Amino acid sequence: MTHQIITDLETRYTTKKYDSSKRVSKEDLAIIYKAMQLSASSINSQPWKFIVIESDEAKQRMFDTFENKFQFNQHHIKASSHTILFAQNPAYTRENYARVIDQDIAVNRTAEENRERSFGAYAFVDLNTDETGNNEAWTKAQTYLALGNTLHTLARLGIDSTTMEGVDSELIGELFADELDGYVCDVALSIGYRHESEDYNQPLPKSRLAMEEVLQVI
Repeated sequence: MTHQIITDLETRYTTKKYDSSKRVSKEDLAIIYKAMQLSASSINSQPWKFIVIESDEAKQRMFDTFENKFQFNQHHIKASSHTILFAQNPAYTRENYARVIDQDIAVNRTAEENRERSFGAYAFVDLNTDETGNNEAWTKAQTYLALGNTLHTLARLGIDSTTMEGVDSELIGELFADELDGYVCDVALSIGYRHESEDYNQPLPKSRLAMEEVLQVI
């Protein structure tokens, strides 16, 4: 199959070694950030925060979150160009959704007189909220939609990446408490450019289950 989208996705892989001398351009970062903002989510809830680790100070803080575990991912933080924390709201509320509805009204997607009616979609949140007000399993699922969209965007731009669930969520919560403001980060994404001679994963063939095992047309 010869289509540019397929070529880009065939080329992307999980980078294991970055070239620390290379940085993602401001122009490409702007595209990445916009793509993240445009990510889909159930009822357009957008229950996420994206925190970009760019400065040396922030990189050191993120580096320090690997003090207790997952040290195999620690080297990505300083070698890659940027690391993005994908954080979810563990207790998404009606007030959070009100901000979405008010933005809909501001851009003329929803008429102001229909504001209260728009809260009908919030039923999907109620279905996924426990008796303590926690709906993190649902908001985390939405945040992974944004992660997938970001991975595709990076592939189209020819920028390498490493998804890391091997992060210490608790320590990230402590060292980035001000930025997270109650949100929870269970996954981070390092981006940049591979080390051409030292990244062992780059030359390995891509491996996926056969199409007929994962796809059924009925």
